[in-house]
Amino acid sequence: MDDEDDGVTPCLKCDVEIDLSGPNDATINKWVADALRRLADSIEKDELETGHHDLKDGVGKKIGTVYLDHYGYDEAP
Repeated sequence: MDDEDDGVTPCLKCDVEIDLSGPNDATINKWVADALRRLADSIEKDELETGHHDLKDGVGKKIGTVYLDHYGYDEAP
């Protein structure tokens, strides 16, 4: 969505689902945090459009999905 649209408030819905296993809680927590940092970087760089996207670990294995919905609503006159 173009941030320059007059009278439209831009919005973003973001749903993240991650499911993985590992040797211990600390390792799993690190893997999830790393994946979320990569996701945050991609979102900040505007690399992901509206829709479903795979989330991958550091070696490229799918560990979950993210759904982004960029939308807007008209502001009251």
